[in-house]
Amino acid sequence: MEYFAGVSEALRLTFVQIMIISILSVGIFVIGMYINLKKWGMGSTGYGQTPSKSILAFPKMLMYQMSQHAHVHNQSILTTFVLDILFQRRILRRSPLRWFMHITIFVGWMTLFAMSGAMFFVEMTYMIGEKVGYAESLPWFMIPETFRELLSVPNDIFSYILLIGIIIAIYRRLFVAKTRESTIAYDSILLIGLTIITVTGFIADGIRNGTFWGMGLHNELAPPAALFHVIISLLFCIAYIPFSKYIHIIAIPLALLANKGGE
Repeated sequence: MEYFAGVSEALRLTFVQIMIISILSVGIFVIGMYINLKKWGMGSTGYGQTPSKSILAFPKMLMYQMSQHAHVHNQSILTTFVLDILFQRRILRRSPLRWFMHITIFVGWMTLFAMSGAMFFVEMTYMIGEKVGYAESLPWFMIPETFRELLSVPNDIFSYILLIGIIIAIYRRLFVAKTRESTIAYDSILLIGLTIITVTGFIADGIRNGTFWGMGLHNELAPPAALFHVIISLLFCIAYIPFSKYIHIIAIPLALLANKGGE
């Protein structure tokens, strides 16, 4: 817990304060999704019907579209989810390089997010256990320090997978004429933000462990580096999603499920 101590004695943040920032980030995300769901449900649900203003209109229509009798495509929901959403075969058909970029960013980001969630769960469980008195009875892998070490190698692997995708994305934006000409500020902000988050994660871990990513910086800089990485990750990868182009990671899968994978 002390690892995320803060920038200095004057700017020290406790674990509880970090949790408050996390809750605020999730709260902003929920508000953004509420706004999007309400916007998506504003249209008419049938010919001649009055447009709905209910937030439930979109989920209801989505469930109807996913039903067996609502659509001409007969592809199963499971096939759509596995091949079109997880494997992203539609992108593969268009461009293998673009697919490889997308799949590395998707796999890297989602796996790191899942591991961060698991680490948070272990830390909270252990912290509550210390207060209540059952911490000593927890399995050995539920000790935060031990669990962090268990995640060390997978964290490095999927961080590099994410970094590979980011490098390909930067290359395409800079050197592929068609992609460069279609790039707008929205795209650049997302790519720059994702790059900062990934690189600061490497640097924070490198300072703590003394690897080359630490660039020879003193170990005392590990807490502020980690703090910066955590806060920008919370704000950019959670709170900002509903208000940015990254909403496509939610909207596109929903559209694919509604169309049952149809073109």
